[in-house]
Amino acid sequence: MEDRILVTSATLPEYDEYINEIKSIWDNHWLTNMGVKHKELESNLKDYLKVDRISLFANGHMALELLLQAMDIKGEVITTPYTFASTTHAIVRNGLTPVFCDIREDDYTIDVDRIESLITPETSAILPVHVYGNICDVEAIEDIAKRHNLKVIYDAAHTFGVEYKGRGIASYGDASMLSFHATKVYNTIEGGAVCFSNEMLGEKLYQLKNFGIKNEEVVNGIGANAKMNEFSAAMGICNLRHVDEQIELRKELTMVYREQLSDVPGIRMCNEQKDVKHNYAYMPIYVDPERYGHNRNELFEYLAGHNIHARKYFYPITSAFECYEGRFDPSLTPVASKTSHNILTIPIYPTLGVEAVTRISKHIAEFAVK
Repeated sequence: MEDRILVTSATLPEYDEYINEIKSIWDNHWLTNMGVKHKELESNLKDYLKVDRISLFANGHMALELLLQAMDIKGEVITTPYTFASTTHAIVRNGLTPVFCDIREDDYTIDVDRIESLITPETSAILPVHVYGNICDVEAIEDIAKRHNLKVIYDAAHTFGVEYKGRGIASYGDASMLSFHATKVYNTIEGGAVCFSNEMLGEKLYQLKNFGIKNEEVVNGIGANAKMNEFSAAMGICNLRHVDEQIELRKELTMVYREQLSDVPGIRMCNEQKDVKHNYAYMPIYVDPERYGHNRNELFEYLAGHNIHARKYFYPITSAFECYEGRFDPSLTPVASKTSHNILTIPIYPTLGVEAVTRISKHIAEFAVK
């Protein structure tokens, strides 16, 4: 049996580095409530991500859900169903109505040419998703939002460290949500953040993630508990020291995949976007069953038979979830639906190694002719 390869693996610092980082927590006994590590990480991330302001959260989902509340979003939100469950759930759990826009075939981001046709008097915001590290057409979205007086909130969970024309991608729009989940390019074990420029929004986010507390004696809001703890912040401090190196390793593996899969009939990979500094977060391949000779599910099973565990990411699209049955019509976003049936994300992480990438690519190529 060949060695097992998972689709992803959490990045960790050296054991001694993390132990040294958390030693001061034993000295001061400060475990949560925006402690020393929390403040240090916020400062470090603000600089690294090139954003005006940042607020840390226990996870990316709570960051997005509470951001929608902080911005007082009402009515309809134009978004994409080609995303992780969290995006749609955050909208629905706020009592808002997601209006699903189809995606582009080349990079799987929201199709900006279809957004305006979905705008109604009830529309208050656009919530696009940067997908697999590919960024949305931020300039076109900004133009649409300005003309229709709409807020723009980016789900930037996949784009840690990505830049567009030298500007941090999380600085676009009214605000951006980042995820620091264990499987991401950069992690704090669990964690997330909101990047923003409006100081008043920061005050609202602070209260919402801290029980609505204004000060020790005044609670003038109804909030949740979504604060990042000191141990997660310490992990983030450590991982931030090495993230550029980790991204470079991801890039090297991506280039090997591109070289070895470029001539396999029916396998399509995303092109690198112009003026973008990438993070190589994922390695999605589109499987064209007519040209490849097998469909996505068959390739998925074939790889699993060789102990290579890929992921159908994203499948199904969120508008087709069982929990939303009868509420949304997945046929209204045909490109997203078709893509979800044909996309496979194959393993990529810094410690994967060229030998493993070569093995995976070889199996994909060999299955094409069987």
